[in-house]
Amino acid sequence: MDILEIIALILILAQGVFTIQILNNVRYALSKARKPRSGYRPRCALIVPCKGLDENFQQNIRSFYQQDYEGYSLIFVVDDASDPACPVLGQLKEQHTGASKAGRVSILVAGKTRRCSQKLHNLLFAVEHIDPDTEILAFADSDACASPQWLSHLVYPLRQPHKEKTGASTGYRWFLPKKNNFATLALSAVNAKVAQLLGNTRFNLAWGGSMAIRVDTFRRLGLDKIWASALSDDLSLSAAVTKARLKIMYVPACMAASWEAVTWRQWWEFGRRQFVITRIYRPKMWLFGLFSAVFAVGGLWTGLAAAVWTTARPDPSPWLIAWPIVFILCQGLHAFLRQRMIRVLLQKDAPSLRPAARADLCFFWLFSILLLALLAASAVGNTIQWRGIRYRLKSPQIIEIVDNDTP
Repeated sequence: MDILEIIALILILAQGVFTIQILNNVRYALSKARKPRSGYRPRCALIVPCKGLDENFQQNIRSFYQQDYEGYSLIFVVDDASDPACPVLGQLKEQHTGASKAGRVSILVAGKTRRCSQKLHNLLFAVEHIDPDTEILAFADSDACASPQWLSHLVYPLRQPHKEKTGASTGYRWFLPKKNNFATLALSAVNAKVAQLLGNTRFNLAWGGSMAIRVDTFRRLGLDKIWASALSDDLSLSAAVTKARLKIMYVPACMAASWEAVTWRQWWEFGRRQFVITRIYRPKMWLFGLFSAVFAVGGLWTGLAAAVWTTARPDPSPWLIAWPIVFILCQGLHAFLRQRMIRVLLQKDAPSLRPAARADLCFFWLFSILLLALLAASAVGNTIQWRGIRYRLKSPQIIEIVDNDTP
Protein backbone atom coordinates (compact mmCIF):
# COMPACT_ATOMS: atom_id res chain seq x y z
CA MET A 1 0.00 0.00 0.00
CA ASP A 2 1.61 3.26 -1.14
CA ILE A 3 1.29 6.70 0.49
CA LEU A 4 -1.66 7.77 -1.70
CA GLU A 5 -3.61 4.65 -0.75
CA ILE A 6 -2.89 5.28 2.93
CA ILE A 7 -4.24 8.84 2.56
CA ALA A 8 -7.33 7.47 0.82
CA LEU A 9 -7.94 4.97 3.64
CA ILE A 10 -7.56 7.67 6.33
CA LEU A 11 -9.97 10.00 4.53
CA ILE A 12 -12.51 7.20 4.01
CA LEU A 13 -12.39 6.37 7.73
CA ALA A 14 -12.73 10.06 8.67
CA GLN A 15 -15.74 10.44 6.38
CA GLY A 16 -17.27 7.38 8.01
CA VAL A 17 -16.76 8.79 11.53
CA PHE A 18 -18.33 12.10 10.48
CA THR A 19 -21.31 10.26 8.98
CA ILE A 20 -21.83 8.32 12.22
CA GLN A 21 -21.89 11.62 14.14
CA ILE A 22 -24.48 13.05 11.73
CA LEU A 23 -26.58 9.91 12.16
CA ASN A 24 -26.37 10.22 15.95
CA ASN A 25 -27.46 13.87 15.76
CA VAL A 26 -30.48 12.99 13.64
CA ARG A 27 -31.47 10.15 15.98
CA TYR A 28 -31.17 12.51 18.94
CA ALA A 29 -33.33 15.13 17.22
CA LEU A 30 -36.07 12.68 16.27
CA SER A 31 -36.19 11.03 19.70
CA LYS A 32 -36.24 14.26 21.73
CA ALA A 33 -38.76 16.06 19.50
CA ARG A 34 -41.48 13.52 20.26
CA LYS A 35 -41.37 13.92 24.04
CA PRO A 36 -44.03 16.13 25.71
CA ARG A 37 -42.75 18.89 28.02
CA SER A 38 -45.67 19.96 30.15
CA GLY A 39 -44.47 19.61 33.74
CA TYR A 40 -42.28 22.68 34.15
CA ARG A 41 -43.78 26.19 34.03
CA PRO A 42 -41.52 28.79 35.70
CA ARG A 43 -42.19 32.51 35.34
CA CYS A 44 -40.87 33.33 31.89
CA ALA A 45 -40.36 36.50 29.85
CA LEU A 46 -40.31 36.01 26.09
CA ILE A 47 -38.43 38.88 24.40
CA VAL A 48 -38.79 39.50 20.66
CA PRO A 49 -36.72 42.32 19.09
CA CYS A 50 -38.28 43.70 15.89
CA LYS A 51 -36.91 45.86 13.10
CA GLY A 52 -38.94 46.32 9.94
CA LEU A 53 -41.35 43.80 8.51
CA ASP A 54 -39.84 40.39 7.84
CA GLU A 55 -41.34 37.81 5.51
CA ASN A 56 -44.53 36.43 7.13
CA PHE A 57 -44.12 38.96 9.95
CA GLN A 58 -47.71 38.79 11.19
CA GLN A 59 -47.79 34.99 11.16
CA ASN A 60 -44.52 34.88 13.08
CA ILE A 61 -45.71 37.34 15.73
CA ARG A 62 -48.99 35.47 16.11
CA SER A 63 -47.05 32.31 16.87
CA PHE A 64 -45.59 33.98 19.97
CA TYR A 65 -49.08 34.87 21.19
CA GLN A 66 -50.20 31.27 20.68
CA GLN A 67 -47.77 29.59 23.06
CA ASP A 68 -49.30 26.86 25.21
CA TYR A 69 -47.69 28.26 28.36
CA GLU A 70 -49.73 29.84 31.11
CA GLY A 71 -48.81 33.33 32.35
CA TYR A 72 -45.65 34.10 30.37
CA SER A 73 -44.72 37.73 29.70
CA LEU A 74 -44.43 38.74 26.05
CA ILE A 75 -42.18 41.71 25.32
CA PHE A 76 -41.68 43.19 21.85
CA VAL A 77 -38.98 45.83 21.51
CA VAL A 78 -38.07 48.21 18.67
CA ASP A 79 -35.47 50.94 18.44
CA ASP A 80 -37.79 53.68 17.17
CA ALA A 81 -41.54 54.37 17.31
CA SER A 82 -41.47 55.10 13.58
CA ASP A 83 -40.40 51.54 12.76
CA PRO A 84 -42.93 49.90 10.36
CA ALA A 85 -43.26 47.03 12.83
CA CYS A 86 -44.79 49.27 15.52
CA PRO A 87 -48.32 49.75 14.13
CA VAL A 88 -48.52 46.08 13.16
CA LEU A 89 -47.45 45.03 16.66
CA GLY A 90 -50.12 47.33 18.10
CA GLN A 91 -52.84 45.84 15.90
CA LEU A 92 -51.83 42.28 16.78
CA LYS A 93 -51.81 43.13 20.48
CA GLU A 94 -55.40 44.37 20.22
CA GLN A 95 -56.45 41.26 18.29
CA HIS A 96 -54.94 38.83 20.78
CA THR A 97 -55.80 40.58 24.05
CA GLY A 98 -57.72 38.05 26.13
CA ALA A 99 -57.16 35.19 23.70
CA SER A 100 -53.49 34.54 24.50
CA LYS A 101 -52.11 32.75 27.56
CA ALA A 102 -49.55 35.55 27.87
CA GLY A 103 -50.12 37.28 31.20
CA ARG A 104 -48.61 40.59 30.11
CA VAL A 105 -47.81 41.99 26.68
CA SER A 106 -45.54 45.01 26.22
CA ILE A 107 -44.28 46.95 23.21
CA LEU A 108 -41.14 48.88 24.16
CA VAL A 109 -39.11 51.53 22.33
CA ALA A 110 -35.42 51.23 23.24
CA GLY A 111 -33.92 54.14 21.29
CA LYS A 112 -30.69 54.11 19.29
CA THR A 113 -27.57 52.26 20.36
CA ARG A 114 -24.19 53.85 20.97
CA ARG A 115 -21.87 51.01 22.01
CA CYS A 116 -23.31 47.58 21.23
CA SER A 117 -25.33 46.31 18.28
CA GLN A 118 -28.85 47.65 17.95
CA LYS A 119 -30.30 44.21 18.63
CA LEU A 120 -28.38 43.84 21.89
CA HIS A 121 -29.32 47.37 22.95
CA ASN A 122 -32.97 46.42 22.43
CA LEU A 123 -32.61 43.15 24.32
CA LEU A 124 -30.91 44.79 27.30
CA PHE A 125 -33.60 47.45 27.41
CA ALA A 126 -36.25 44.72 27.49
CA VAL A 127 -34.42 42.77 30.22
CA GLU A 128 -34.55 45.90 32.38
CA HIS A 129 -38.36 45.81 32.12
CA ILE A 130 -39.05 42.19 33.07
CA ASP A 131 -41.14 41.40 36.16
CA PRO A 132 -39.10 40.97 39.37
CA ASP A 133 -40.21 37.34 39.81
CA THR A 134 -39.12 36.26 36.31
CA GLU A 135 -37.04 33.08 36.40
CA ILE A 136 -36.41 32.45 32.70
CA LEU A 137 -35.44 34.74 29.82
CA ALA A 138 -36.46 33.40 26.42
CA PHE A 139 -35.48 35.11 23.18
CA ALA A 140 -36.95 34.84 19.69
CA ASP A 141 -36.49 36.61 16.37
CA SER A 142 -39.30 38.21 14.42
CA ASP A 143 -38.38 36.24 11.28
CA ALA A 144 -39.06 32.89 12.99
CA CYS A 145 -42.37 31.07 13.39
CA ALA A 146 -42.68 28.95 16.53
CA SER A 147 -44.95 26.01 17.25
CA PRO A 148 -47.42 26.29 20.21
CA GLN A 149 -45.19 23.97 22.30
CA TRP A 150 -41.98 25.85 21.46
CA LEU A 151 -41.68 27.78 24.74
CA SER A 152 -42.45 24.71 26.88
CA HIS A 153 -39.69 22.75 25.18
CA LEU A 154 -37.23 25.64 25.31
CA VAL A 155 -37.43 26.18 29.10
CA TYR A 156 -37.55 22.48 30.04
CA PRO A 157 -33.75 21.86 30.04
CA LEU A 158 -33.34 24.72 32.55
CA ARG A 159 -35.29 23.00 35.33
CA GLN A 160 -33.80 21.97 38.67
CA PRO A 161 -31.35 20.27 39.23
CA HIS A 162 -30.19 20.54 35.60
CA LYS A 163 -29.41 24.24 35.90
CA GLU A 164 -26.16 23.30 37.66
CA LYS A 165 -24.91 21.80 34.37
CA THR A 166 -27.01 23.55 31.75
CA GLY A 167 -26.22 27.17 31.05
CA ALA A 168 -28.69 27.78 28.22
CA SER A 169 -31.04 26.01 25.84
CA THR A 170 -31.39 26.62 22.14
CA GLY A 171 -33.31 25.70 19.04
CA TYR A 172 -32.34 26.64 15.52
CA ARG A 173 -33.89 27.95 12.30
CA TRP A 174 -34.76 26.20 9.08
CA PHE A 175 -35.21 28.43 6.05
CA LEU A 176 -38.36 27.77 4.05
CA PRO A 177 -38.31 29.29 0.55
CA LYS A 178 -40.86 32.04 -0.01
CA LYS A 179 -39.69 31.87 -3.64
CA ASN A 180 -38.11 28.86 -5.29
CA ASN A 181 -35.26 30.74 -6.96
CA PHE A 182 -31.90 29.02 -6.71
CA ALA A 183 -30.37 31.58 -4.32
CA THR A 184 -33.16 30.97 -1.78
CA LEU A 185 -32.87 27.19 -2.19
CA ALA A 186 -29.10 27.53 -1.64
CA LEU A 187 -29.75 29.53 1.54
CA SER A 188 -31.96 26.75 2.90
CA ALA A 189 -29.50 24.00 1.96
CA VAL A 190 -26.37 25.70 3.33
CA ASN A 191 -28.17 26.55 6.58
CA ALA A 192 -29.36 22.92 6.78
CA LYS A 193 -25.75 21.72 6.68
CA VAL A 194 -25.10 23.76 9.82
CA ALA A 195 -28.33 22.64 11.51
CA GLN A 196 -27.45 18.95 11.28
CA LEU A 197 -24.30 19.53 13.37
CA LEU A 198 -26.39 20.25 16.48
CA GLY A 199 -26.97 17.35 18.85
CA ASN A 200 -26.20 15.95 22.27
CA THR A 201 -22.75 17.53 22.41
CA ARG A 202 -20.78 20.15 24.31
CA PHE A 203 -19.98 21.91 21.05
CA ASN A 204 -23.46 23.35 20.46
CA LEU A 205 -23.80 27.07 19.84
CA ALA A 206 -26.88 29.04 20.88
CA TRP A 207 -29.00 30.70 18.21
CA GLY A 208 -30.50 34.03 19.24
CA GLY A 209 -33.78 33.44 17.43
CA SER A 210 -34.67 30.56 19.74
CA MET A 211 -32.76 30.47 23.04
CA ALA A 212 -33.39 30.65 26.79
CA ILE A 213 -31.37 31.15 29.95
CA ARG A 214 -32.21 31.41 33.64
CA VAL A 215 -32.20 34.96 35.00
CA ASP A 216 -29.80 34.03 37.80
CA THR A 217 -27.42 32.45 35.28
CA PHE A 218 -27.71 35.52 33.03
CA ARG A 219 -26.70 37.75 35.95
CA ARG A 220 -24.00 35.40 37.29
CA LEU A 221 -22.28 35.19 33.90
CA GLY A 222 -22.37 38.97 33.60
CA LEU A 223 -24.17 38.87 30.27
CA ASP A 224 -25.71 42.27 30.87
CA LYS A 225 -22.17 43.70 30.94
CA ILE A 226 -20.91 41.52 28.08
CA TRP A 227 -23.84 42.45 25.83
CA ALA A 228 -23.36 46.16 26.59
CA SER A 229 -20.36 46.30 24.24
CA ALA A 230 -20.88 43.29 21.96
CA LEU A 231 -22.39 42.68 18.53
CA SER A 232 -23.71 39.13 18.72
CA ASP A 233 -26.29 38.02 21.27
CA ASP A 234 -26.01 34.28 20.73
CA LEU A 235 -22.28 33.84 20.16
CA SER A 236 -21.33 36.06 23.09
CA LEU A 237 -23.79 34.11 25.26
CA SER A 238 -22.33 30.84 23.95
CA ALA A 239 -18.81 31.98 24.80
CA ALA A 240 -19.81 33.00 28.34
CA VAL A 241 -21.67 29.73 28.96
CA THR A 242 -18.75 27.65 27.65
CA LYS A 243 -16.23 29.64 29.71
CA ALA A 244 -18.28 28.82 32.83
CA ARG A 245 -18.06 25.10 31.89
CA LEU A 246 -21.79 24.88 31.41
CA LYS A 247 -23.61 23.14 28.58
CA ILE A 248 -25.80 24.56 25.83
CA MET A 249 -28.66 22.11 25.38
CA TYR A 250 -29.98 21.77 21.84
CA VAL A 251 -33.76 21.33 21.81
CA PRO A 252 -34.86 19.82 18.46
CA ALA A 253 -38.53 20.61 19.07
CA CYS A 254 -37.56 24.30 19.04
CA MET A 255 -36.55 24.26 15.39
CA ALA A 256 -38.25 27.39 14.02
CA ALA A 257 -39.51 27.86 10.49
CA SER A 258 -38.12 31.00 8.87
CA TRP A 259 -39.65 32.05 5.55
CA GLU A 260 -37.21 33.81 3.27
CA ALA A 261 -36.62 34.91 -0.31
CA VAL A 262 -33.19 36.24 -1.26
CA THR A 263 -31.14 37.29 -4.24
CA TRP A 264 -27.56 36.04 -4.67
CA ARG A 265 -26.27 39.35 -3.32
CA GLN A 266 -28.42 39.01 -0.20
CA TRP A 267 -27.40 35.36 0.16
CA TRP A 268 -23.73 36.31 0.03
CA GLU A 269 -24.12 39.23 2.47
CA PHE A 270 -26.05 37.11 4.96
CA GLY A 271 -23.72 34.10 4.80
CA ARG A 272 -20.49 36.06 5.01
CA ARG A 273 -21.85 38.15 7.91
CA GLN A 274 -22.71 35.03 9.92
CA PHE A 275 -19.25 33.54 9.45
CA VAL A 276 -17.38 36.80 10.10
CA ILE A 277 -19.21 37.09 13.43
CA THR A 278 -18.39 33.44 14.19
CA ARG A 279 -14.70 34.03 13.37
CA ILE A 280 -14.54 36.97 15.78
CA TYR A 281 -16.50 35.40 18.65
CA ARG A 282 -15.74 31.67 18.31
CA PRO A 283 -12.54 31.33 16.25
CA LYS A 284 -12.10 27.63 17.05
CA MET A 285 -15.60 26.84 15.81
CA TRP A 286 -14.95 28.90 12.69
CA LEU A 287 -11.74 26.98 12.04
CA PHE A 288 -13.59 23.69 12.53
CA GLY A 289 -16.21 24.84 10.02
CA LEU A 290 -13.50 25.82 7.53
CA PHE A 291 -11.70 22.51 7.99
CA SER A 292 -14.97 20.57 7.56
CA ALA A 293 -15.80 22.46 4.36
CA VAL A 294 -12.31 21.92 2.93
CA PHE A 295 -12.54 18.24 3.89
CA ALA A 296 -15.92 17.80 2.17
CA VAL A 297 -15.01 19.65 -1.04
CA GLY A 298 -11.34 18.78 -1.26
CA GLY A 299 -11.89 15.17 -0.27
CA LEU A 300 -14.54 14.60 -2.91
CA TRP A 301 -12.87 16.29 -5.87
CA THR A 302 -9.34 15.15 -5.05
CA GLY A 303 -10.74 11.65 -4.73
CA LEU A 304 -12.37 11.89 -8.15
CA ALA A 305 -9.06 13.01 -9.64
CA ALA A 306 -7.24 10.13 -7.92
CA ALA A 307 -9.83 7.62 -9.14
CA VAL A 308 -9.51 8.82 -12.74
CA TRP A 309 -5.73 8.64 -12.47
CA THR A 310 -5.65 5.12 -11.05
CA THR A 311 -8.13 3.68 -13.58
CA ALA A 312 -5.78 4.78 -16.36
CA ARG A 313 -3.03 2.61 -14.87
CA PRO A 314 -2.59 -1.13 -15.57
CA ASP A 315 -3.02 -1.96 -11.84
CA PRO A 316 -5.78 0.38 -10.52
CA SER A 317 -5.99 0.74 -6.75
CA PRO A 318 -9.35 -0.28 -5.21
CA TRP A 319 -8.78 2.20 -2.38
CA LEU A 320 -8.42 5.13 -4.78
CA ILE A 321 -11.55 4.04 -6.65
CA ALA A 322 -13.48 3.67 -3.39
CA TRP A 323 -12.37 7.09 -2.14
CA PRO A 324 -14.75 9.33 -4.18
CA ILE A 325 -17.53 6.72 -4.09
CA VAL A 326 -17.56 6.73 -0.28
CA PHE A 327 -17.48 10.54 -0.18
CA ILE A 328 -20.34 11.03 -2.64
CA LEU A 329 -22.50 8.35 -0.98
CA CYS A 330 -21.89 9.68 2.54
CA GLN A 331 -22.55 13.30 1.60
CA GLY A 332 -25.70 12.29 -0.26
CA LEU A 333 -26.75 10.34 2.84
CA HIS A 334 -26.17 13.47 4.99
CA ALA A 335 -28.55 15.42 2.72
CA PHE A 336 -31.16 12.64 2.93
CA LEU A 337 -30.90 12.44 6.74
CA ARG A 338 -31.25 16.18 7.35
CA GLN A 339 -34.23 16.43 5.01
CA ARG A 340 -35.86 13.43 6.66
CA MET A 341 -35.26 15.01 10.06
CA ILE A 342 -36.83 18.33 9.16
CA ARG A 343 -39.96 16.67 7.75
CA VAL A 344 -40.57 15.39 11.28
CA LEU A 345 -39.57 18.55 13.16
CA LEU A 346 -41.62 20.86 10.89
CA GLN A 347 -44.36 18.43 9.96
CA LYS A 348 -46.99 21.06 9.21
CA ASP A 349 -44.66 22.75 6.71
CA ALA A 350 -43.81 19.54 4.82
CA PRO A 351 -45.26 20.69 1.43
CA SER A 352 -43.23 23.92 1.56
CA LEU A 353 -40.05 21.99 2.34
CA ARG A 354 -40.12 19.90 -0.84
CA PRO A 355 -38.45 22.31 -3.33
CA ALA A 356 -35.49 22.95 -1.00
CA ALA A 357 -35.26 19.23 -0.18
CA ARG A 358 -35.10 18.30 -3.86
CA ALA A 359 -32.41 20.93 -4.45
CA ASP A 360 -30.37 19.67 -1.49
CA LEU A 361 -30.57 16.03 -2.61
CA CYS A 362 -29.54 16.90 -6.18
CA PHE A 363 -26.96 19.62 -5.56
CA PHE A 364 -25.48 18.87 -2.11
CA TRP A 365 -22.03 18.75 -3.74
CA LEU A 366 -22.51 22.25 -5.19
CA PHE A 367 -23.81 23.67 -1.91
CA SER A 368 -20.67 22.36 -0.19
CA ILE A 369 -18.61 24.46 -2.59
CA LEU A 370 -20.77 27.52 -1.89
CA LEU A 371 -20.39 26.98 1.86
CA LEU A 372 -16.61 26.80 1.47
CA ALA A 373 -16.66 30.03 -0.57
CA LEU A 374 -18.54 31.83 2.21
CA LEU A 375 -16.14 30.60 4.87
CA ALA A 376 -13.14 31.61 2.77
CA ALA A 377 -14.60 35.08 2.19
CA SER A 378 -15.26 35.51 5.91
CA ALA A 379 -11.55 35.02 6.62
CA VAL A 380 -10.87 38.53 5.33
CA GLY A 381 -12.22 41.80 6.74
CA ASN A 382 -14.16 42.68 9.87
CA THR A 383 -16.88 45.02 8.58
CA ILE A 384 -20.44 43.76 8.15
CA GLN A 385 -23.85 45.16 7.24
CA TRP A 386 -26.75 44.15 9.50
CA ARG A 387 -30.27 45.53 9.13
CA GLY A 388 -29.19 48.85 7.68
CA ILE A 389 -26.26 49.39 10.08
CA ARG A 390 -22.58 48.86 9.24
CA TYR A 391 -20.42 47.56 12.08
CA ARG A 392 -16.67 47.10 12.37
CA LEU A 393 -15.73 44.25 14.70
CA LYS A 394 -12.40 45.02 16.38
CA SER A 395 -12.77 42.26 18.99
CA PRO A 396 -15.62 40.36 20.69
CA GLN A 397 -16.08 43.29 23.09
CA ILE A 398 -15.05 46.23 20.91
CA ILE A 399 -17.26 47.18 17.98
CA GLU A 400 -17.60 50.38 16.02
CA ILE A 401 -20.76 51.65 14.36
CA VAL A 402 -19.47 52.82 10.97
CA ASP A 403 -22.77 54.23 9.73
CA ASN A 404 -26.47 53.85 10.33
CA ASP A 405 -28.76 54.03 7.30
CA THR A 406 -31.91 53.29 9.26
CA PRO A 407 -34.39 56.16 9.72
